Amino acid sequence: MSLNETLIALFGGIFAVLAVASAIGAALKYCLAPDVPHGVIDNLNARIKAWWVMILLIGGAIWMGKGGVIALFAFISFQSLREFISLTHTRGGDHRALLWSFFFFLPLQYYLIATDWYGLFSILIPVYAFLLLPISASLGSDTTRFLERAAKVQWGLMICVYCLSHVPALLTLEIPDYLGRNALLIVFLILTVQSSDVFQYVWGKLLGKRKISATISPSKTLEGLVGGVLTSAAVGAAVWWITPFNPWQAGLIALTINIMGFFGGFVLSAIKRDRGVKDWGAMIEGHGGMLDRVDSLSFSAPIFFHIVRYWWVP
Repeated sequence: MSLNETLIALFGGIFAVLAVASAIGAALKYCLAPDVPHGVIDNLNARIKAWWVMILLIGGAIWMGKGGVIALFAFISFQSLREFISLTHTRGGDHRALLWSFFFFLPLQYYLIATDWYGLFSILIPVYAFLLLPISASLGSDTTRFLERAAKVQWGLMICVYCLSHVPALLTLEIPDYLGRNALLIVFLILTVQSSDVFQYVWGKLLGKRKISATISPSKTLEGLVGGVLTSAAVGAAVWWITPFNPWQAGLIALTINIMGFFGGFVLSAIKRDRGVKDWGAMIEGHGGMLDRVDSLSFSAPIFFHIVRYWWVP
């Protein structure tokens, strides 16, 4: 199939699944709690509605091409970084560093992806921003909690901009016999990692008993993790035909990025607990903030990018 035919088939299948989920959610609400709030059912329906919006946005960005995908993830990075900085302790002396982060390094990172400048894209933030930001903050002559403040800004830029920018960066890879189909790699990444979150939730509700860490994430269980990661790895293996991988490679890669996705959410949950909040924000009904939705991608995207680049790009 052509790229467009493949995308239509994939998103048609996703929309069908969401339609069935919406019908089930509506039926549960009508039968079990028609006139009163119900925590689990209401949360489920809110999540499904949010998924409709997110899938439509992703599908629209892919349909618009490379520019649409870059613009979407630049916005996601901006919003995620805003949420991250809003919940961390900063002072007046950090304002110059924050301006560099939001209005120089963030747009420049995505510009480098748009122009396929991998050499600078790969080191701009972990080298140049890492060094410039504390220099800029030190010029504010404010030494109160300086190390902590500098690390927070650096962490925010790495997680919210550098790591997430590896999603649209997949479009820059030149893979033999796969030219012009790189958008499907983005679909593979998002489909497997995000479905892993859903399956972990489902398996955790059905079988979850042993909590991984009640302090960091009270809802995450070992049974949910294992069931979710393995089920989503099977999904990845099943859609191998949209990738340059064979079935066992697709399954193994999906397993790897699902595990990394879990720890992305886990690490960022630890940061939220440190800040004394449940969610990064309230932008997405049923999902919290933007960063709550893309935390798993922040850890899985760079790993996936470099696996593909190392093994499939000559």
